[in-house]
Amino acid sequence: MHDNGLQERSVCRVDGVDRARAQEYALLATLLSRSPDDRMLGCLALIRGDASPLGAAHTALAEAAAKADVKSVKAEYFDLFDGLGGSRFLPYASYYLTGSLYGRPLARLRQALQRLGIEPAEHLSEPEDHAAILCELMASLAGGETSAPMEAEREIFETHLAPWIGRFFADLERAESASFYARVGALGRTFVEIETKAFTLQVSGQVR
Repeated sequence: MHDNGLQERSVCRVDGVDRARAQEYALLATLLSRSPDDRMLGCLALIRGDASPLGAAHTALAEAAAKADVKSVKAEYFDLFDGLGGSRFLPYASYYLTGSLYGRPLARLRQALQRLGIEPAEHLSEPEDHAAILCELMASLAGGETSAPMEAEREIFETHLAPWIGRFFADLERAESASFYARVGALGRTFVEIETKAFTLQVSGQVR
């Protein structure tokens, strides 16, 4: 996986809950789009969690970042996402849902984005159903940076992330070749579980 046009983001807007959600999605998008450099590892090492499941995942990621070095994490990222062989991860909705790339899930996502009036970022080298791109899209929607109908955020999550991305993060968490990225997987899995419950409450009429 190569540079797909994603940019590190400074998220500062909307209410506290959506701001935190946007930051979480943005962090996952960045870590899935490329391996972290020295500066980012240093920032990650400063994260402080709490006793909640998400807080514990933050703490574990911070501890892994404090112990990691750029060279080893870069090699791990390459082995997981860019390397050859059966251990390579393919973080695409099409692959997880159909077993092949550029499948119907990608076509449905593109149709949904067009219908919702959401323009894909320019210069993407990956298809839009890549986990990093979907997380970046959710960050932009949660943070109010993308103009879209109010129902767009829930539709994108429930239709194009929820059916598969939790399994992807769980697979990453359990990967034999993952050390730092196992903690990324645990964070993603935990966050997706929280998001799933929150959107379910929205549908049932309860406040997020």
